[in-house]
Amino acid sequence: MNRIGVFVCWCGSNISSAVDVSVLAQEAAKFPGVVYSTDYKYMCSVPGQDLIVETIKDKRLDKVVIASCSPRLHEQTFRKTLERAGLNPYMLEIANIREQCAWVHPKMMEKATDKAISLVRRAVAKAWDMEPLYENKIEVTKVALVIGGGIAGMQTALDIAEAGHQVVLVEKEPSIGGKLAMLDKTFPTLDCSG
Repeated sequence: MNRIGVFVCWCGSNISSAVDVSVLAQEAAKFPGVVYSTDYKYMCSVPGQDLIVETIKDKRLDKVVIASCSPRLHEQTFRKTLERAGLNPYMLEIANIREQCAWVHPKMMEKATDKAISLVRRAVAKAWDMEPLYENKIEVTKVALVIGGGIAGMQTALDIAEAGHQVVLVEKEPSIGGKLAMLDKTFPTLDCSG
């Protein structure tokens, strides 16, 4: 059952000066699966996050699309917001309308708004097929595989072993040493390389 909520952020004037956020929210409300769509001045603020939490509970949303700035900036904020509302944090899709619409079309509101509508439409379509993900912890076997028994491989194997980990050194030739084994003397002491 898809009950998608769309939340459009103004980002102060960063987005709202170039994208008609109210038109975007109205258009998003018409997309398949969307049961709620709104805009708010700062969606990442505490009141904005509270709005998302309350709406998820009131409208029984199972997926959320946020049209805002880069996910790099606030994805974790919004994931935690979904968790606060009791929703799987991975049932979130972010449409980056600040960098991809507002900032690249600053004086072309109609074009920026059309592009934002298109990005949100895609985010809603992607959300349609989302399934919950769950974090899992897996035991790690602390064994290193070093491929190549030349100087770099041998030194790497020694460093890892000195750090207390098991090392497996693999060399395709019958002996280790790589190019060093071909030399008869090494600089600066002119010692035998073998």
